[in-house]
Amino acid sequence: MNEFETVRHILDATHRIALVGASENPLRDSHRIMRYLLAEGFEVDPVNPNAKTVLGRPCVPELAALTHPIDTVVCFRRSDQIEPIARSAIAIRARHLWMQLGIVNKAAMTLAHEAGLLVVMNRCIMVDHQRLHLGRT
Repeated sequence: MNEFETVRHILDATHRIALVGASENPLRDSHRIMRYLLAEGFEVDPVNPNAKTVLGRPCVPELAALTHPIDTVVCFRRSDQIEPIARSAIAIRARHLWMQLGIVNKAAMTLAHEAGLLVVMNRCIMVDHQRLHLGRT
């Protein structure tokens, strides 16, 4: 599957997202993109050990604290922090790992791929969703 097909498949197959690095700050990209994803009908679980809620949704401190299946783990953390998130995504049996624009971690990508997850790296989920599902450029 090429990158375009992977992006399309993940977006089409995703209903529930765990957004790691969700922020209460409306000026942060994670906040704005979470708002967009919710408006587009995705279920989004914010993951942030320092917040109680984001956009009215209760936060969990880590992926392991989620109590329901997750389709896609979306990462808003520095590249050097992604490998443990990938391990947690594997442990909770997520199906996809999405590293946002500017986030590149090849070791995490390999780890997730080897565990059977589809992986997207260095792309914005909001921009890709708009391009593929709303016809925006």
